[in-house]
Amino acid sequence: MSSRTSASRTTLRAAAAGTTIAILAVLVLAADQFTKYLALENLPERQAVPVIGDVLQLYLTFNPGAAFSLGEGVTWVFTLVLAAAAVAIVALGVTRVRTRAWAIVLGLLLGGILGNLTDRLLRAPGFLVGHVVDFIHTPWLWLWFPSAIYNVADMFIVTMMIAVAILVLIGLRFDGTREKDAARAAATTDADADVTTPTDPHAQS
Repeated sequence: MSSRTSASRTTLRAAAAGTTIAILAVLVLAADQFTKYLALENLPERQAVPVIGDVLQLYLTFNPGAAFSLGEGVTWVFTLVLAAAAVAIVALGVTRVRTRAWAIVLGLLLGGILGNLTDRLLRAPGFLVGHVVDFIHTPWLWLWFPSAIYNVADMFIVTMMIAVAILVLIGLRFDGTREKDAARAAATTDADADVTTPTDPHAQS
């Protein structure tokens, strides 16, 4: 099977790519906000609730900053960064993404970003500076680093950023082509252009 045929089976139309991104983003956003609602309704604030001993705990807290509560005094900056990232993903989905892998990864990533962005925009203490609801605590995961408490949106953001890095490393482009295939095609074109037909001086009578 040629690379062109293989690529055609994995590429999507613009509408299909955009729809895939939108549906996945909405699903992740809904899951994130629903689990935050459950946490707010059922968990005591800043009190550990063991689920599986020290492996998994629920610990409701409100984060004004980034990971590990960094940048607590500039919450609005993180809001703008999240908004810019969301706009960039939407723009890519509309204009460039034509492969299922990228559509899935960016859709899930967008959902995670929108989950925390919703908190920044709508939760206390106010617009642009809302505190993100965190409630999942896995102390073993952080080894010697400060223990972090996170949420469903954070899980999708982190895992999908890793997935983005993998797609970049394997050379998969937004349109479904691969870097190595493009380089091979370019080399073949250059080689064909350099080939000339020798002229036999004795061919003419």
